[in-house]
Amino acid sequence: MSGIHLEIKEGMFNTFSELVLDYTGTLSVDGRLLPGIAERLTALAQSFCISVITSNTFGTAKSQLDGIPVQLIVMSTGEAKLDIVRQICPAKVTAIGNGRNDVPMMREAGLRNAVIGQEGAAAELLQFTNIVVTDICHALDLIINPLRLKKRLRDWARNIVHDNEEKLRF
Repeated sequence: MSGIHLEIKEGMFNTFSELVLDYTGTLSVDGRLLPGIAERLTALAQSFCISVITSNTFGTAKSQLDGIPVQLIVMSTGEAKLDIVRQICPAKVTAIGNGRNDVPMMREAGLRNAVIGQEGAAAELLQFTNIVVTDICHALDLIINPLRLKKRLRDWARNIVHDNEEKLRF
């Protein structure tokens, strides 16, 4: 898969080719897929391997995602989500979630997006994300239109370099 190739700082590039998404509260509300998601995931599947990870709280994920080119993975813990990200290759993963059980995968994914949607978001998740949006469609649109990410990621990369310089001084 080709994914997106982004310059996040002058001369610093990364290619994100895997998309890992939480289902409950991120792609859905009360177990029902939100409007506009199917079309966006279908478009993104042309460039990304997409995994949707869920504990399937409402038991509807399989039927709601039927016909959409994604891999559905049912698991119940954040550590299980982290294992999936590690198996894929964290640097290539764009992760999107809203819950406390998304924290472990967010700590390691290359690009981390939190969605504060209708079902809210876990406050502790926000400290491990690069971008926070209020609508999953906005998060997916950032990936569909990666130039929207460029400035945000450039600032993020600058902060990483600064943080590492601070650590090196001590």
